[in-house]
Amino acid sequence: MYADSTTCRLGGMAPPSAKATTSLVDNLRFLMFPGFAGTFSQDKATFETRTRDLLSSISLELSGLCEAALRYRSSSDDPTTRFEMSGAHDMAEPTPEESVLITRNAKDATEAFLARLPEVRRLLGLDVRAAFDGDPAARHADEVILCYPSIRALTVFRLAHELRIIGIPLLPRMMCELAHMETGIDIHPGATIGESFFIDHGTGVVIGETVVIGARCKLYQGVTLGARSFPRDEHGRITKGLHRHPTLGDDVVVYAGATILGGDTVIGARTEVAGGVFVTSSVPPDHVVAAPKAKTRIISRK
Repeated sequence: MYADSTTCRLGGMAPPSAKATTSLVDNLRFLMFPGFAGTFSQDKATFETRTRDLLSSISLELSGLCEAALRYRSSSDDPTTRFEMSGAHDMAEPTPEESVLITRNAKDATEAFLARLPEVRRLLGLDVRAAFDGDPAARHADEVILCYPSIRALTVFRLAHELRIIGIPLLPRMMCELAHMETGIDIHPGATIGESFFIDHGTGVVIGETVVIGARCKLYQGVTLGARSFPRDEHGRITKGLHRHPTLGDDVVVYAGATILGGDTVIGARTEVAGGVFVTSSVPPDHVVAAPKAKTRIISRK
């Protein structure tokens, strides 16, 4: 029953806990938007003390999750060979020397991540401003923070992206998938997204691992920034680690349902991509990409 090592994880180290990951994301959301999330009192007299306590809790949570992710990668050997492994029970635990190094790396990663939180909060503030300025339906910045799925997805993405840059495996992807399930917005933590980014409505947006998005860009619902083709190695397996997703310059707007594919596809600055178009080649700056206008027939029901 348990012979298939690709679907059975016995032996070795356990992956990061999904429950602990959810708790971490919730606590970080509160830290990024104090007073808008969490259950802490908004009493200013106790806010600093509670924030320090929360930071201490986040530090412990994150250090444990980073260590679990690093141990999991170590015990799993090379993940590209997982399908050739004879069985999950063969996955070896780290040696004592490796364990000491993993614990130290997890602590260092946690400290590096916490040091980046002020910059993440600055970027999220610009994202909130971009949403407020870019949506005539927004009546107040509070409404953007509390109600807009793009802010929830971007909050998790920007935090997870920092962890990925630091070198923590698996955990950033788990974090982004929590946001994906919650909002319907799928952003890979490996993507690079500039400041003042806004996704209007958001449902069905897909942003791939190697996407690069400039500053002040705006996407609407149903946009896909994906890969066009996948080179394969001598064994017929997809080659991983290549740049395979498009690049958007600064101030690009992509309207609902558009699909842009390919690692060599660059959409120039200040270009607008109309809804529903399919783009697989580069576009110079200051252009509009539109499909031929469809003919609309109006037929009397009489």
